[in-house]
Amino acid sequence: MAKTICTLLGVVFLLVGIIGFFSPNLMGTHLSTTHNLVHIVSGLISLYFGLAGSLSGARGFALAFGAIYLLLGVCGFILGDAANDRMLNINAINLMLGTRDHAVHILLGVLFLIGALATRSDAAGD
Repeated sequence: MAKTICTLLGVVFLLVGIIGFFSPNLMGTHLSTTHNLVHIVSGLISLYFGLAGSLSGARGFALAFGAIYLLLGVCGFILGDAANDRMLNINAINLMLGTRDHAVHILLGVLFLIGALATRSDAAGD
């Protein structure tokens, strides 16, 4: 399951990263150049684990990446400016994350975690 999730979400990350250059407010999100590049790099790494990595590698990646994205989304809701769409500005890298960004990050985190946790940790057929 981890390899499938990595492959599917890797494609999604790549598409969103590319489309974000042309539609920076895609579905109400805030896609800056930095955000798009993060999506493209994340998509490439995810695709690697989904298509060429070992099963245990894909599981480990999905577990770590899922935890990071889940944490990013939750922190965005907690730390974001309540008066301004829960906007979390990370000025050092020109990244603005609003309510929809946080919700998408939580969804992605949950999907990666499901993929990781639905994959047996003792899978020997790497």
